[in-house]
This record gives sequence, structure tokens and C-alpha cells, in this order.
Amino acid sequence: MPLNAFSSVRRASRLLLGGLLLALAPLAAPAQGLLSATPAQTVVQSDQARAELLAHAPQGAVAGQPVWAGLQITHAPEWHTYWKNSGDSGLPTELRWTLPPGVTAGDIAWPTPRKFPIGNLANYGYDGTVVLPVPLTVSPDFKGSHIDIQLDAAWLVCRKECIPEEGRFALRLPVQGSTGLNGTVFDASFQAAPKDQPAQGSHVAPEAGFLNVALSGLPATWRGKTLEFFPEAPGLIEPGQAWTQAWDGERWNARVPLSPHRSDSPAKLALVVAQAAPPGQGPGSAGVRMDVPVQGSWPGGAAAPAAVPEALQAALDANAARATAPAAASSGSGASSLTLGAALLGALLGGLILNLMPCVFPVLAIKVLAFAQHADDRRAHRANGLAYTAGVVLSFLALGALLLGLRAAGEQLGWGFQLQSPAVVAALAVLFTLIGLNLAGLFEFGSVLPSRIASLQAKRPTTDAFLTGVLATAIASPCTAPFMGASLGLAIALPAAQALAVFAALGLGMALPYLLASWVPAVARALPRPGAWMNSFRQLMAFPMFATVVWLLWVLGQQSGIDGAAALLMLLVVLALLVWALGLRGRSRTVLAGLSLAGLLWLGWSIGPNVTRLQDATPGQAVATAVEGVSWMPWSPQAQAELLAQDRAVFVDFTAAWCVTCQYNKRTTLANATVLNDMAGRQVALLRADWTRRDPAVTAALASLGRNGVPVYAIYKNGQPTQVLTEVLTVEEVRAALSRL
Repeated sequence: MPLNAFSSVRRASRLLLGGLLLALAPLAAPAQGLLSATPAQTVVQSDQARAELLAHAPQGAVAGQPVWAGLQITHAPEWHTYWKNSGDSGLPTELRWTLPPGVTAGDIAWPTPRKFPIGNLANYGYDGTVVLPVPLTVSPDFKGSHIDIQLDAAWLVCRKECIPEEGRFALRLPVQGSTGLNGTVFDASFQAAPKDQPAQGSHVAPEAGFLNVALSGLPATWRGKTLEFFPEAPGLIEPGQAWTQAWDGERWNARVPLSPHRSDSPAKLALVVAQAAPPGQGPGSAGVRMDVPVQGSWPGGAAAPAAVPEALQAALDANAARATAPAAASSGSGASSLTLGAALLGALLGGLILNLMPCVFPVLAIKVLAFAQHADDRRAHRANGLAYTAGVVLSFLALGALLLGLRAAGEQLGWGFQLQSPAVVAALAVLFTLIGLNLAGLFEFGSVLPSRIASLQAKRPTTDAFLTGVLATAIASPCTAPFMGASLGLAIALPAAQALAVFAALGLGMALPYLLASWVPAVARALPRPGAWMNSFRQLMAFPMFATVVWLLWVLGQQSGIDGAAALLMLLVVLALLVWALGLRGRSRTVLAGLSLAGLLWLGWSIGPNVTRLQDATPGQAVATAVEGVSWMPWSPQAQAELLAQDRAVFVDFTAAWCVTCQYNKRTTLANATVLNDMAGRQVALLRADWTRRDPAVTAALASLGRNGVPVYAIYKNGQPTQVLTEVLTVEEVRAALSRL
């Protein structure tokens, strides 16, 4: 991912990159070297780097003698890995040892790093060949003729793009005799390591926006020369920003910009200084390491949201969450590049286009009937238009506030989150079943509800219009129309008031056509006069409602399995029987309605839990296409990283069963033979990221693209910006994007 894309969110990028280290499976390579290897390998090779486990025990691996093990990384030209503080982005190499009882591993003896400036950012790390040595301590109680060493290592190797790599290494180190074959490379690493030195009157003094550094006792040969400054604690300074330095006799002074995202306020600052190293290979010039006291107090810093590092640490500890893909943030298409004004305009246009989405068709049919019913009543038209608009806008505000609140509490959610809950899907299926039965004439609300409640629709038509707006929002919210994606992606990162303004603009856009029509007399005059046709049209509109129920049952089946869908269908049948029975007269009403209600309650108790019980998530299966050799594979950050490491382009379809636009694109443009042949010709891998149920990895991938809802279509390729396509795909658009690979 181009690192300059992080200029406005550099500190957040450090947190999000954490999951990268766990993404890529080790690449097989034969064991090499004179040391006998266990079945695990001693070398991992890729196009970006070669990693090898080495050992150094010149006096034998016995108690009291120096014993070292280390990971040697040889980088391909222009690639680098990272120091313990990686700078503006990146992640340190991580080593996890498995050793026999009586042998313990110390910390990495980090060589002095180099500084890699990239635009207004900078990273700290190594190119060329570097060894990361670790001291092993052998207890006098250790018994055995050899030491079996196992290492699980993970490193992030970057050029303009970054690729996470990992490997499992093993070797057997003999206890007796000398193991000194790798002495030269270990000696070079020891010589490149910074030398510990007392502070000797040195200090650092923070002030608003800057860190003043005064160091004494540095080597006399350094005086008058330019030095580099490497704090060991990440996140304290802005590594890529301009800073000043000067010599005052034997004292070196520097003024370094503090990070506005700093959250640490140490009493002592561990740091490394070294002569500025010209472009070259391997570690930087040997430096000096000090623990320097801090004078004065630290200015206030803006901590990153707690949920981000906590989620990242959970991912690292669990070794499961592969939160981001290597090219995920390489595009400049994220919402962070938008202004608030552009986001509001995009939300307004997206809301307008929502009216053309299949999600909203059933509700719009109800509004057509309302128009015809009040064709001659201009005042009623206008009142209903305002009420409908209020229902839509307030519902979007409520959904937006709930989404922002849950995200602030640490939930990984995005637009359409409510349909990730089987309970919400089931409730909507019940609602649309009742509406469909009412439109079909099976029952009237006046026959099953108390007269006072049933008469509210006639007495309070504006209330009816308001509730219709609420209903329209509920069913339209899973859709993402063109222009909506970037606006919603920005909204979740804005202050609450501005974010809610984006959601309000989205609701206003959706309600605007009906609002304008209610205030334009020509629209009312164009409609047929009320008559018998309205009864037929009303019954006809029951079928879109039932079609919506079928869709919701299918969505539920993706979440709760076939048992959940069948249970809900049975409950809907008995519910229909109940509302029909309530419309009868006399004794038959009492008997049949009582039996139906008892049956509904019994079914709710016995099979109802199947509706809301999520089925176990199992890995998806490959889905073949009409073109031979082209299949959709289930997405994961690891799968995406592995394909990119093979230098293949990757097309990712972020989708969900409850997203009607997703299903339309899946069956049209993404099933088009011409498009699939183009993908086959360019060896583009097809991955499908299913967001039907809550998946934090998919949510994180969407966020890295500046989106928080589906559909999203992204094309990744190493060395190129990520292409994010529009929500409603066309064959021409996809083919044009593929031609740029």
C-alpha cells in the first residue's frame, strides 16, 4: 500500500497494520546448513525476502558460555523490514521461541536501524541483510546432548506496498563442540548494535508540540556531524516531519515534533542516536543507546480509540483475526479524502437513488395508493409529504445514532448492521406478511384490533404517513446506492453532530421525491381518480410484500440455517391462520382464534429458538462460474495476502445475503461471460467476502477502503492503487478497471 496514503491518519494506520503479521502462511523451502534440521524448515524464501534461522555458540551450548540464535533476513532490492519502533507505519519483526526446559531466550539485540523517508513520513528499519540476534541462557541443570530450537517468526516486508510474511523454523544445536560457522554475520550484527551509555547529564524536555533533546557524552568523532534520533517507544514523535539539530560544544541539541496522537508520557525516554547513514545495505551506523530522564511535564496527547488497540491485541494473541489485507489502504478512494460538504451532497444523491433500488419498491407501492386516495386534497398531500419526510429522516438519524453508539462501544458494525441479526430479519418478515395479508384482503385491521386503534389511520393520516416513512427506512437501510458508500465511510469518522448530519442528508434524499411530488399539484392531477381500480391495485401490491418475505426467509436461512428458515415459515403460516380467524364472527372466531393463538405460542416455545440461533460458521465453498477455470473463492485476509504475494490481481466482492443490490450485481454484471473471460485472461483471482453475519475482519477491510456498508467492489494488485468500483456495477465499468491492471 502506498505509505503516503496514510498522511492524514498515520497513527491509526500503525494500529490497523498489526493484523498483517499473521496473514501469510510460510513458503516452503528446503532445510539448509550444517546444523541438522528438525522436520520444520530453517529457510523461508519469497520474492521479497529470504529468512533463515542461524545459531552461534563458539564455546559450545553449555552453561556460562555465549549462545546466540537469530533470524537473518536478506531483503530483495528496495524492500525493508522494521526496527522495534517502526516509525510512521509498519510493524516490528516478532520472534516467538519454543525451547526445552533449562533454556531461555532473551530479548532481540536490535542493530541500529536506518531511516527510510517516504514523502512526509518516515520508517525505521533495515534493508540488505540483517541478523536479529537473541541470547539463549543455558541453565547448569540442563541435561542433554543437543538443544532443539523452534521459532515462530512474523515480519512485515515493504517497498511501496507491504506484504506480511511468517515462518516456522527449527534447528538442533549440539551442546558439545563449537558452532561458529555463522560467527561473521553475528559479529557484524553485534558491531551494528548501539552501545549502552549512561545519560551523563543528558535530558529531554517536552513542550507543546515539540520535544527538546540535549545529549552529552556522545563520541567525540561525531561532533559537528548530522545525527539520527530513534526513540524506542513508538508514537511519541513525528518521524517524517522536519526537525532541527545543532552542536553546542560537546552537547548535541535537537528539537523534534511531538505526535498529536501521543498517548505515552514516560518519566525516562529510551533512545538511540547514530550518525546519519547514507543509502546502503543492512543496519545503520553503530549508535549509542541511553535512558534519558524527562524534565518537566508532558503536554496533553490525543489517544487513539481504545477499541482499536484492544481489538488488535486480541487478534495477535488469538492468532486468528487477519484484520487487513496488504493493499487494503493503498487507494486514495477512502472517505477520508472527502470534505463534509461533499459527503452531505453524496448522501443526498445516494438517498435519491435509493428510491430506484428494489428494496424500496414495496413501500413505494403503498405511497402510490396514498397519492390516489388524496388526489383532490392538496392540503392532505402536503401534510402527508411532510410527515413521510419526518419519518424517513428521523429513522435515518436513529439508525445513525445507534450505529455510532455501538461503534464507540467497540462493536465492529457498518451500514445495514440491523439485518445481521436474525431477530430483526424475522420481525421484518412478520411485518411484511401482515401487510401483504392486509393488502390481499384477508383481513382488515379494524376487524382484529380495538376500534380506537383501528380508526387511527383514518383519523390521523399524517401519523400513517410518518410510520410509512419509518417502514421505508427499515427496508431500504440494507441497500447502498451510488454516492452513499464514501459518504457513510466518512460519517463514522466524523464528530457525532457532523456524522448525524450526513445520515439526515441521506434520509432527506430518500424522501425528497415524495416530498416534492406532494407539493406539486401537477403530480396529483396526473394520477387516475379514485375508483374500483384501487382495490385491484391494492391486492396486486400484496405480491411484492410476499416476495419481500421470501427474500427475508432466504436471508434468515444464511444466518440460522434451514431449520431457522423452516421454523419462521411455520410460524408465519400459523400467524396468517390467527389473523384470518380474528376476522370471523361468532363462536367460530373464538374457537379458531383461540386454537391458532395456542398453536402460535406452542410453536414459538418449541421451534422459535431455531429462528434466532446462528448456525456454526463454516468456511465457504468455491462457486463455479460459466467460464471454465474461473471460480469465486471465500475471502479472508490471509487468502488475499497469499494471492497478492503470488503477484496476482484480486477482485473482492464485499456482499451480504440481505443486500438486494449485491444480489442483482451478482446475477448480472458479475455473471457476465465477457467480464469473466477478461478476468480469466488476466488471471484475476475472485474472492467473495460475505458480510451476511457480523464479521469483524470484513468490517475492518471495508473501513480500510473508506466504506462501512455493502456492496463494495475492490480490485487489488501489488504496486498499484486499489480500485474501488461503484455500487451498481456495469459490464463496461468492470472491463475498464480490468484493462488498467
